[in-house]
Amino acid sequence: MNGKIVRALATVALGAIIWFIPVPQGVTPQAWHLMAIFVATIFGFILQPMPIGAVALTSITFTALVGVLKPAEALSGFSNTTIWLIVSAFLFAKGFIKTGLGRRIAYVLIRAIGDSTLKLGYTLVLSDLIISPATPSNTARAGGIIFPIVRSLCTAFDSEPGVSSRKVGSYLMQTAYQGNTITSAMFLTSMAGNPLIALLAAQALHIQITWGQWALAAAVPGLISILVVPYFLYKFYPPEITKTPEAKALAASELKKMGAMSRGEKIVTMVFVGALVLWSTSQYTKLDATVVAMLAVVVMLATEVLEWKDVLEEKGAWDTLIWMGSLVGLADFLSKLGFIPWFAKAVAASIAGIPWVPAFVILTVVYLYAHYAFASLTAHITAMYSAFVAVAVAAGAPPYLAALAIGFMSNLCMSLTHYAAGPSPIYFGAGFVDQNTWWRLGFIISVINLIIWVGFGSIWWKVLGLW
Repeated sequence: MNGKIVRALATVALGAIIWFIPVPQGVTPQAWHLMAIFVATIFGFILQPMPIGAVALTSITFTALVGVLKPAEALSGFSNTTIWLIVSAFLFAKGFIKTGLGRRIAYVLIRAIGDSTLKLGYTLVLSDLIISPATPSNTARAGGIIFPIVRSLCTAFDSEPGVSSRKVGSYLMQTAYQGNTITSAMFLTSMAGNPLIALLAAQALHIQITWGQWALAAAVPGLISILVVPYFLYKFYPPEITKTPEAKALAASELKKMGAMSRGEKIVTMVFVGALVLWSTSQYTKLDATVVAMLAVVVMLATEVLEWKDVLEEKGAWDTLIWMGSLVGLADFLSKLGFIPWFAKAVAASIAGIPWVPAFVILTVVYLYAHYAFASLTAHITAMYSAFVAVAVAAGAPPYLAALAIGFMSNLCMSLTHYAAGPSPIYFGAGFVDQNTWWRLGFIISVINLIIWVGFGSIWWKVLGLW
């Protein structure tokens, strides 16, 4: 039997089993049936009998068809401003890639400070960090902008997969990838699932996480991780070549080929700086983050940095709109119909008597390492985030502490495997790091990040007054 058919039947079977299980006391039949559809949807995201957008569209169609939700309720997620923030940010990122500004930033930094392998590692991560607030697709950022530069550097030092991989290639590949793991966690707009985290936190815990709050909360643990991880890899997984004067020459050559900054690059730079200023001062300007992102796209369209065909061709934006809009509508009504509060209370009752601190730590660790079972950050978030933060808070954890810690783990879990997220197969597929080494390094770095983000991070969040 065709594999896709088997996966589709398994998805439908799981939903049907839950649907026909007797409804627990305290839950309405409507909420229970919606939960069955929601679980089947997440299972479909994992098995992917169809692309996840098609799975999501099928789910909301079925939800309205059988009357679990009214059509307007099933489609309500598409009016959510967070969804349009993500779409706009994808289009914003298109400007970075199309004009070549992202590559220019990386090469300028390499030319300036890239005379050793360690400095190259830091430079690649710093380049990623600079463009991450405007690039919600960490795959586009790590794969489309940073990876070609890393691969060129490997070639420049005669470091290729196989015998010569450890010259510089293995180190640079791991450093660039693990750096992307960190930068994905640092801004609300640096990974497509982060706005979904903020939205689910609002639905489950009734708290608001703004762009500025997220960036400020991530700043200290994020910068510590950026300082620690490349150096750890340099010592624990050292390159054979430590001095790289050729890198500066390569960067200078590439910049010469690019020539002076184009009109488009200058416009994207100004728009980017303007967006950062408006996002970070929203508490004063009262401008919604989505409006700022949409304004950035409109300016790029008006100045012809982007053409309308670029907007239409940005498949990632419209695919995300479909699956996330569908999921947000289902998740919103799971909470409104009382299922999430009921589930949190039920699980909290099962861990009654355990102080909230160990309960919170256990939940955070379990959530992080559950990602071994996922090949998508967004699938992990949609499957587990709402339930885990709700249980943590029901056990006594402060809402912002739970929301932020588990939210950041939703990105940092990307370090674990060679299939953890979109950038993973790109860097692993380059052939510089074998699977056993990838998993070993990924696990160790996950522990380092866990200590930094939950340990030092929670102290920083206390200083900020977030809990």
